[in-house]
Amino acid sequence: MKKTKLLIFLILGTLNTFGQNAKNDSLQTKKNIEFKFEALIIPTVLIGYGIVGLESHTLDFIDTNTRDEIIENIENKLTIDDFSQYSPFLSVYGLNGIGIKGKNNFKDRTIILGTAYLIMGGTVNIVKGTGNVERPDGSSKNSFPSGHTATAFMGAEFLYQEYKDVSIWYGVTGYVVATGTGLFRMYNNRHWLTDVAAGAGIGILSTKIAYWIHPLIKKTIFKDKENMNGIVMPFYNGREYGLGLSMTF
Repeated sequence: MKKTKLLIFLILGTLNTFGQNAKNDSLQTKKNIEFKFEALIIPTVLIGYGIVGLESHTLDFIDTNTRDEIIENIENKLTIDDFSQYSPFLSVYGLNGIGIKGKNNFKDRTIILGTAYLIMGGTVNIVKGTGNVERPDGSSKNSFPSGHTATAFMGAEFLYQEYKDVSIWYGVTGYVVATGTGLFRMYNNRHWLTDVAAGAGIGILSTKIAYWIHPLIKKTIFKDKENMNGIVMPFYNGREYGLGLSMTF
């Protein structure tokens, strides 16, 4: 069968990692992740907090006080959040690259990650485009929700799902990094607490949905694509950092 090359550019990270052959790097599980309503509790609470905060004077007061406490003695900004947002999901590829196998092979985990990113990115951009929340630093009015935080928590949940059967500490580490990303968004005076909370909820939920619908996507879109290889590489267009994902199947 003639090889088809699918090139997907995701506005993601600046690090690179390489995909392995789908036949060699999987600890495939026989059962798909089942939908559980309790899995919706945490992301729903986080998103709900953010939404309520848009109109609540009490939460607005908490937002302002939290921002003031965080930036009170700050002299220099640390832009580590521009990079840390990508490290949880890149860790999945890095761990596989050094031989620590996760739940899925390159093909399946990449489809899941791509699906999660499309859901997360689409949601964040739509809400930002229709909202009118001014950033703490006054630079623009697209503060809600935090895209950096959403990306980080999307990756943290992805890392957790892929490696929870190997060691839960991989997922814990991912969530620590994601939480730090959210804190740095406030530290750098770019987002309110409600922005960060909503972004975290959107990121987690996007990955959960991606795993739930993966069997359907794999069956309908990639059913005849058994073998897949790829490479993930960074790019920079002069304004934005990004991650190019090239897959051949």
